[in-house]
Amino acid sequence: MILETIGWRSALLALVVSLLRGGNQVSLKLALTALSPFWTAFARMAVSAAAVGAWGRLRSIRLRPLPTEWRPLSILTVLLLFQIGLLHYGADLSSPAYSVVLMNSNPIWANFIAHFLIPEDRLSGPRLAGLALAFMGISAVFLGRPDPSLAPNPALGNGLMLAAAVTAAVRTVYTQRLVQWIEPSKTVFWQTTLSLPVFLLGTFFEPNTGRGPLTWVPIAGVLYQGLAVGAAGLILWAYLLRKHSPGALSVFSFAIPIFGIFLSAWLLSERVTPRLFLGVAAVLTGIYLASRTTPAADPGPLTD
Repeated sequence: MILETIGWRSALLALVVSLLRGGNQVSLKLALTALSPFWTAFARMAVSAAAVGAWGRLRSIRLRPLPTEWRPLSILTVLLLFQIGLLHYGADLSSPAYSVVLMNSNPIWANFIAHFLIPEDRLSGPRLAGLALAFMGISAVFLGRPDPSLAPNPALGNGLMLAAAVTAAVRTVYTQRLVQWIEPSKTVFWQTTLSLPVFLLGTFFEPNTGRGPLTWVPIAGVLYQGLAVGAAGLILWAYLLRKHSPGALSVFSFAIPIFGIFLSAWLLSERVTPRLFLGVAAVLTGIYLASRTTPAADPGPLTD
């Protein structure tokens, strides 16, 4: 399949996905006020799997995998398990504004990984300069000090968020190759469904003490993660990856921290520090430089 240059329609859709993802860390923090990380992950994946399953039935999409599809879907599930596990524990220890910036450093890693794995997605000079500047901004945020009331252990939380970002980058590149020959909705449905037993098992090994009551606020946080981010966001992103390269699309993910910071400041009254502001400014400048070139080529068949 020939990859297309990103037009205004795809750019607008990518920004909508970024807005949905921008609210993920805020909704996750709200859910974690009542639920432990693995319980939150399990509930989110259950909602996502149900929503994508209903979507597939509505669209008459055959979700049952072919025999040759089980192995790549299992690999994708393992990547999801690591990413979501790191993400939820990192979010529990750091603040939403810092978490959303660090987690969405994954375009940096996605560009570098795609450079080595996808011959048609090589890094040009402007993209490399933009990514380097964005990395400087991410580093400034990593060393910052978020609000203690929202971040009980920011050093560990920030480290876990960066590890989740690297895992997300690997998953993005792998998904882009996968959706060239597997229906995108099928990839979303099975990675969420296959992760459910693992997250449920994990709930038996973590304490759930010191958290608040299960009110409508944490429930709304779980539903937002499952429906807006885990279902709609993943399906839309998978369809975009079918048409465009992960390196080119990943620059739109830099908008996610901007949305996330404003949402955290609005809904959780998180203070935007000068370090955070400068870090985001560096990231935005990096977007401009990195998005000046947009490759379009045939990625070839999936190899694993």
